[in-house]
Amino acid sequence: MQPAHLRRLAMAVLFVGLVALPASGVASTPLRSAHGAGDPSTDKLAQILARGTLILSTDPAYPPQSYVVKGAKRLAKTKCAANQMTANQMGGYDADTGKLVAQRLGVEPCFLNPTWSEIISGHWNDRWDISYGSGAINSDRASRLYFTQPYYAAPQLFFVAKNSKFHKPSDLDGKTVGVCAGCTHELYLKRTLTIPGVKVVFKVKNPKIAIFDVENPGLKKVAEGKLDAFLCAAPEGDGAIHSGLNLRALKEPAFFMYPTGFVDRYSSFDVKAFIAKVNSVVAALHADGSLEKLSIKDFFGKDYATKAGQFDLKTIGQTVK
Repeated sequence: MQPAHLRRLAMAVLFVGLVALPASGVASTPLRSAHGAGDPSTDKLAQILARGTLILSTDPAYPPQSYVVKGAKRLAKTKCAANQMTANQMGGYDADTGKLVAQRLGVEPCFLNPTWSEIISGHWNDRWDISYGSGAINSDRASRLYFTQPYYAAPQLFFVAKNSKFHKPSDLDGKTVGVCAGCTHELYLKRTLTIPGVKVVFKVKNPKIAIFDVENPGLKKVAEGKLDAFLCAAPEGDGAIHSGLNLRALKEPAFFMYPTGFVDRYSSFDVKAFIAKVNSVVAALHADGSLEKLSIKDFFGKDYATKAGQFDLKTIGQTVK
């Protein structure tokens, strides 16, 4: 959601990108993208370039990372399929990052909203190409998903009631701490979390774990004094405070999470060129300050991008097959 959960209600419909044959009907040689890439019937990058769209998974109710833009009507001229949202209909850091990547690829961004469990389980059946959903790099997901260069690095913080007696993570030893279902945070509290390339230090002993489908109800329980604390990414807690909840964050982070673009390991297309291209695009977006500016805009004036640009993806030992 980190981070990431059952909050992502299923609205996805099967989509298979079809590449039109030439007017003559049958190509005598393997089809090639107009952009000079490989065969769009077998290569993911070539398919995207030939289709002219990048299909992104999204959560329409996960501000400030992603949300439906109120009153936005579907673009009249679009290559997006009927079951996909157009760029103007989605906002937030995750969605905006996907738009920037699509722009650098020279294609139109289109959005689908499958469930979080569908996203992290892999086996997408090529309904979408990549997921920017604040999902983080962790060892548990590595068998199902490929990770691209992280696009932000968020401190994972314990949020408590503003007037609570808790001031450091160890104050929560044995206390009840909320987390979102299926999130990296649950693994952290269970002391089973491993993040390739990152040393994870467990700072709370024997917490009682309270599971919530999404973060906001748990954060509200904390603000109401009905829950000791909630562990989540800083942007989510900051968003709750910005909306008026009586909360504060403990200054010491539990750990840092590196949200990344997910690509399905079970894609029926060769994804090597696509992943390499995305990595180069995200590196360029870090280098020219685009993601830093986006973070400051979407995350209440805070730069969560720069640290992600410094992450060495080689340290995770990923081999793209």
